[in-house]
Amino acid sequence: MRRRRFLAWSAGALAASGAGAVAYGFGVEPSWLSVTRQDVLMSNLPPALDGLRVAFLADIHYRPDDDAALLDAVVATVRAENPDIVALGGDYILGKDPAGLEPMLKKLSGLTAKHGVYAVIGNHDGWTLPGDTIAKAFARHGIECLINQHTILNLKGEAFAVAGTDFVWGGHPDLGRTFRGLRQRVPTLALVHEPDYFDHVVQARDSVLQLSGHSHGGQCRVPVIGYRPRAVRWGRKYVYGPFTQRKAGLWVTRGLGTTGIRVRFACRPELALLTLRPR
Repeated sequence: MRRRRFLAWSAGALAASGAGAVAYGFGVEPSWLSVTRQDVLMSNLPPALDGLRVAFLADIHYRPDDDAALLDAVVATVRAENPDIVALGGDYILGKDPAGLEPMLKKLSGLTAKHGVYAVIGNHDGWTLPGDTIAKAFARHGIECLINQHTILNLKGEAFAVAGTDFVWGGHPDLGRTFRGLRQRVPTLALVHEPDYFDHVVQARDSVLQLSGHSHGGQCRVPVIGYRPRAVRWGRKYVYGPFTQRKAGLWVTRGLGTTGIRVRFACRPELALLTLRPR
């Protein structure tokens, strides 16, 4: 009888913990913003720009009925931090539905940075609307969308480049166009939606710092061991966090939103506040 009672108690406890995990993954974590503060090494960064701060967010996949409060929290946090640059890493659209783009942009128009807000498009965006249509929509809200191009900032008398490619998965990324005319010694922040394209980027410019999203950090992970049951094309090799190759660096964010079912587990939505340091 004792053994039966123990087995019954164990089964009940397991069922309760499973139900709790499901409720947490669906009802709590997708709206629970985390803020990651990280020093990131960057090649060719001059001493005058040591400490440059970049707020980075990606993969909003905006659902107006579910994500408004989360995005409001992101904008409020960025405004309070007053970073030097805000970078947006693509995938603003959910699936192939463009309905969320305009209400999302109205919220993102509240983002502020000392030296500008810059964006690239992701695969869900490019699968849904032409790139120039998206870029014009961003421009109406004060955000510069970079598609195979770069811009050069003058920061404290030093040149600093922000570059962006087209989306990779079905798009037309062109690194030759993206970096054309950009001297190798100019520190370059490259926004590329898909992180696994890093292996191509370093062949074109080996001193770049690439910021990417796309993987959602796995979206749902097994705690402690960090196993992710699902991987996405162009986001299998570099899933989350910092990576280096030669003199180049890569930072991959967990992103903010979700695709498919709105669920996250052990992988909270992330706003990354990156402080650049000379390598």
